[in-house]
Amino acid sequence: MIELLVLYVLMRREFTMYGISKEIESKFAAYTSPSFGALKPALRRLESNGFLSSKKSMSDGGKLSVYYSISKDGEKELKRLILEPLSENPIQFITNAKLKLSCAGFLNNEEQRELFLHVKTLALSIKNKTEKILTDEYTQKDFYQRILLDNTLVEYSNLITIVEGFEKDNERNSK
Repeated sequence: MIELLVLYVLMRREFTMYGISKEIESKFAAYTSPSFGALKPALRRLESNGFLSSKKSMSDGGKLSVYYSISKDGEKELKRLILEPLSENPIQFITNAKLKLSCAGFLNNEEQRELFLHVKTLALSIKNKTEKILTDEYTQKDFYQRILLDNTLVEYSNLITIVEGFEKDNERNSK
């Protein structure tokens, strides 16, 4: 997911690695916080695959800075990463869905429709599984598990409601 975040922030303008880190933090800190240890190899991978380029620049103080910018292939890769199927593993799904939905403005209306349908379909599936666990009379659940399952249902219901709002907005914008 870090590659998606890097490419997304570079759509606005070029940044140094520090600037990329700060921009990701300012936009996505509620969902993720990648370390420099994860960012540096991601930048190398993206550059070696031709998805971004770098240029070195000397500051007035004599410090060497490396600036990264996205390439045309990088824009295509960003689109591919946003539209790539999400994991059905609930612990990965919710965070990655939020990250991808946060980047939906980069997509055209048809691509947004595809993303929204995919997220909503998986969210409904996970929500239904959670409801089944909660209502299964044969499964023993203690107080804490019930509270957390109830919270999970609310979280998925809210995500589905948000996506349905996005779908309505998308429909309005495509007319």
